[in-house]
Amino acid sequence: MYHAFYPGQDWLDTAGKPIQAHGGSILHVNGFFYWYGENKEKTDGKNGIWHWGVRCYRSRDLYNWDDCGLIIPPNEKDEKSPLHPSSMMDRPHILYNRRTKKFVCWLKIMQKNGEQTETVLTSDNILGPYTTVRQGLRPLGMSAGDFDLAAAEDGKGYYFFERVHSETIIADLTEDYTSVTGYYSTHFPHTQPPFVREATAHFIRRGKHYLVTSGTTGYLPNPSEIAVADTWHGPYRVLGNPHPGDESRTSYHSQITSVFKVPFKRDLYIALADRWAPGFMDLRYEDYSEWFRIRFSPDPSPEEKARMAELKKLLPSDSGINTSLARYVWLPFRFEGDLGILDWRDTWTLDEFE
Repeated sequence: MYHAFYPGQDWLDTAGKPIQAHGGSILHVNGFFYWYGENKEKTDGKNGIWHWGVRCYRSRDLYNWDDCGLIIPPNEKDEKSPLHPSSMMDRPHILYNRRTKKFVCWLKIMQKNGEQTETVLTSDNILGPYTTVRQGLRPLGMSAGDFDLAAAEDGKGYYFFERVHSETIIADLTEDYTSVTGYYSTHFPHTQPPFVREATAHFIRRGKHYLVTSGTTGYLPNPSEIAVADTWHGPYRVLGNPHPGDESRTSYHSQITSVFKVPFKRDLYIALADRWAPGFMDLRYEDYSEWFRIRFSPDPSPEEKARMAELKKLLPSDSGINTSLARYVWLPFRFEGDLGILDWRDTWTLDEFE
């Protein structure tokens, strides 16, 4: 049994197997915590398998997790299915809709041509079975990347996503949470990676809305950014990097996927993050961020192209990284005014917080 968190170390379920809930989030339902995410158990970077469905775990203490199995299994038979193991399915997010009494799951699907769409499924139970209700959805007619879902106390839903390689969009969800209404706002415009913000994680603290994002450097990590606003649609004020103690500028070699408010603690918010590529922690952010900058530059010079060729020899592709070995970096926020800060801890416990 575990009695503490150990960021960056192996984390096993109660059966002794590595937990596979990447790009994940936590829901608190009927006294249990449910942690769900991408199942990467078969993704070795060589066999063409991007995912093996969405897996879910259940816990009462947040330390020890029982495997509840695949709540959304892969579709092995249909190569055109967004759930085929070769399909680039990322970042499942689930909201419970009080009106429809349905659990609504959104999946980001990255097409081979680079376009990104959403698949939406619903279920009467958090553990499934889930039924696909939308496929190939282009919210607001946009190519939609990494995202988060959230709901207000009155039940209104919101969808936060990266308009691919452009800006962050906040869109109102329809009443059933399966699409968007058409009302939206735009934030954090950038011309290209690695500056464009992705992996948006939303949370509310003391009436203020927070967005934590990462830059766009694939599975290789970069500096996070935290912003705050007084309303759902902002405007958002960028506060800076929530990892100021990290000299490597890699968010402790991880990427935040969601932020969870612990319900039985007064002011404890946990940043859930993935260390996607633990085998490449010696790579320098300065090098691979330069590679992304040149790659997406509209008119790179001959010197930049030569430099890019040099850098490419050092860097793995996303499809070549063995994400079955990815680990988790869970850290508690502390706040200085509005600014949320994540300090590195080799180990920590819930008992340290009121």
